[in-house]
Amino acid sequence: MAAPAVTSQAPSEPLVRVAPGSASDQPEPQEARSTAVGAIKRQRSGPGQVKTMPRAYETCDPKELGVLISNMLMELIRLNDQIPLRDGRLTRFHSRAPPGISVSDYLQRLIQHATLSPPILLSMVYYIDRLCQLYSAFTINSLTVHRFLITAATVAAKGLSDSFWTNPTYARIGGIPVSELATLELEFLQKVQWKIVPKPETLVDYYNSLVDRTEGYELEPSEGDSDSSEISPDGSDVRSEDAQGRMEL
Repeated sequence: MAAPAVTSQAPSEPLVRVAPGSASDQPEPQEARSTAVGAIKRQRSGPGQVKTMPRAYETCDPKELGVLISNMLMELIRLNDQIPLRDGRLTRFHSRAPPGISVSDYLQRLIQHATLSPPILLSMVYYIDRLCQLYSAFTINSLTVHRFLITAATVAAKGLSDSFWTNPTYARIGGIPVSELATLELEFLQKVQWKIVPKPETLVDYYNSLVDRTEGYELEPSEGDSDSSEISPDGSDVRSEDAQGRMEL
């Protein structure tokens, strides 16, 4: 299946899982079981390199939000792909090998063809934490991420939208059989205990975290920050130093 062109810069993709090495004195890597892993404050890019995102997640460009989510997913994948698979840790979300389409291209495909809105996309991020919390065998890695994404998109669309596509349509977009999507959907719902509608403030927190952790992105100034002018002695309106140095796209 052909992936749509993506204009935003996406992170590089791992092609294969890292095979377990020989015995070593090094401590075994820890699984990344939360989207908060690696969520450090990124260094601000230079002038002209910062992309400003709206404060209201509902109004952001879904494709730009997809870039933020792809970056977060890649951080989890790079950590979890270092951990060898063990017996009893395979789930229905595991594929035999990493699919040929990159995570970023796959997510952009879902966004475009399944018309995923920002609330649906942020709910999919919320599902990562909920599923990892309630299903100890599951982590996001290069073998699980694609099946997780199409399943989460299907569940979120049905749970949050008044209108949504049929399972055959989601399966075609995601590149899996309809029967497999139905199995994954039921497995997913059972593991998250059928609780699939996050609180609005939860989505706000996830959105702010995604913007904050991604280099080259920032939230637009709040209304209080935008009123940063002062009156000079000659009566003219002069912007503060902070406002002069801020770039908005």
